[in-house]
Amino acid sequence: MNFFYNFLISVFNSMLPIMGLLSPKLTLFVKGRKTVFEILNEQLKKEDQIVWFHCASLGEYEQGVPVMEMIKNKYPNYKLLVTFFSPSGYEIKKNSTLADSIVYLPIDTKKNAKKFVELADPKLAIFVKYEFWPNYLRELKKNNTPITIISAAFRKDQAFFKWYGGFMRNALKTVDHFFVQDKISQTLLNQAGFNNVTVSGDTRFDRVSHQIEMDNRVDFISEFIGNRLCIVFGSSWPEDEEVFIDFINQASENICFIIAPHEIKNSGVQSLQKKIIKKTVVFSEREEKDLQDHQVFVMNTIGYLSRVYSYGDIAYVGGAMGTSGLHNILEPATFGIPIIIGKHFEKFREAKQLQKLAGLYSIFTSEEFSTIMNKLIDDQKFREKTGMIAGHFINSNTGATDTIVSYLTEKITNF
Repeated sequence: MNFFYNFLISVFNSMLPIMGLLSPKLTLFVKGRKTVFEILNEQLKKEDQIVWFHCASLGEYEQGVPVMEMIKNKYPNYKLLVTFFSPSGYEIKKNSTLADSIVYLPIDTKKNAKKFVELADPKLAIFVKYEFWPNYLRELKKNNTPITIISAAFRKDQAFFKWYGGFMRNALKTVDHFFVQDKISQTLLNQAGFNNVTVSGDTRFDRVSHQIEMDNRVDFISEFIGNRLCIVFGSSWPEDEEVFIDFINQASENICFIIAPHEIKNSGVQSLQKKIIKKTVVFSEREEKDLQDHQVFVMNTIGYLSRVYSYGDIAYVGGAMGTSGLHNILEPATFGIPIIIGKHFEKFREAKQLQKLAGLYSIFTSEEFSTIMNKLIDDQKFREKTGMIAGHFINSNTGATDTIVSYLTEKITNF
């Protein structure tokens, strides 16, 4: 199996130049990996004490941030190296000042893994939630680098827990400690022979809980809302728009809407605007318009959504009506507002948990959306209770970062 894996990964690596011609995202995926070793040579020195965080994409990065921040504060002499697999994470965070070096992770060939670990020589390697690359894990073990997995979530249908999953289970044997989100993950690992497991919870709760302590004011949003009830649609896709557009078009004048589409290309935003009959303003026009004279505000920009949620009375979080995947429900939940999502969220345990607590509602159709939305609008007590449940859900699940950093501190002091 080891030979078969290395053969396939080498073939995949050799095909990257051709794959890079297929789409803009793949172009970034390929181009960004060409200069990784040059960047590492320029930014890291032999004497540097490196702590390496690997994040598959943006969501995993956000999970890693609370731990990165605490490590940075406690050990300012250490340098943070962050790697991404996906362009959607790297391109957004490549200029972040939190880390000292941010690069793509080269494909998991033996040669790449060996060269990367030799150049970085991390004193500690932290993988966030997903992605267990066998060659990197083995090279880290050879380098005597402690490996920690944080905010991990395992499912019984994963290869690790199948009869044919011996190769991947062997890769996991290189890990010094697993910090998992729940008891299910712990039980699965225990049954597979791993006892170096701690149920710490999800660091995303710590990440979003800090948002409420920040200055979330956005002057133009305050001006737009005025005294109206505000409904926020976060990271919406066309499939989501199909269930909420009719409701917007029929809404009373004392309700306003903020839509933050996942895709902010002009074509998509213009298509969205054409479907809305209410008076609509977009972010790029905000200084030219009387904002209170409009009922719908379309955020054709990025970077504001977490603060915009603080103004919402109700939030709809996109992604679950289609197959793109549910976006972050914890951001609105931390502000104590009710949440509505689409129908496909089976792999999102936090959504399932919050639904059971009645702080979140899942809808299948536009009719179902209108029904729950009208109830939340018309019944203030119901709306406040639902939001309170969401806020309490966040507060009762914080603390993972402290548990993880306590363990990492012990590792660092032993270097």
